[in-house]
Amino acid sequence: MSTQINAQMVKELRERTGAPMMDCKSALTEAGGDADKAIEVLRKKGLAKAAKKAGRVAADGLVASYIHAGGKIGVLVELNCETDFVARTDDYQQLVKDLAMHIAAADPSFVRREEVTKEVLETERRLYREQALEEGKPEAVVDRIVEGKLKKFYGESVLLEQPFVKDTDVTIERLIAEKIGKLGENIQVRRFARFELGGGGSSAGE
Repeated sequence: MSTQINAQMVKELRERTGAPMMDCKSALTEAGGDADKAIEVLRKKGLAKAAKKAGRVAADGLVASYIHAGGKIGVLVELNCETDFVARTDDYQQLVKDLAMHIAAADPSFVRREEVTKEVLETERRLYREQALEEGKPEAVVDRIVEGKLKKFYGESVLLEQPFVKDTDVTIERLIAEKIGKLGENIQVRRFARFELGGGGSSAGE
């Protein structure tokens, strides 16, 4: 027996996700009326839309700043989209603010994995290998251990692969992909700069 999808269910899902009404109704129908499953359906569709738009030029957007309480940490981040119309939406402006706040809290070193230099990777690999061998790990499993530690390194150092500080079940890459699905434009973090009082600063991106 199929669950009847009513207007209240659609309204509640829209309030939770911000997705268009028709998309919410379709997702609820596909999920048999289960709101949590419908959210996953919407997320998957958003990721699929994001993949299709990834090659489109994103030359508009916003630069946002964030100053952490007490003025000890400051961040500037440039987030690009395709049009000024999308850049002026509340969803987009909230996204760039969230990214600036996240960078202040999580202190990434790179925007994306491709920016990690060969020298940095070689140093990390060597350290992980030496640690594993010193711990007496068999040579046969050392490479697997090194790859596991590298994955953790990316998750800690690369902005797009970090868990979002406001929802650690979602990576920054997925957060952006979901907004691409909702707003219908390619969205890319171009660069950021993070300043910490007395500790210098860091920057990444083009």
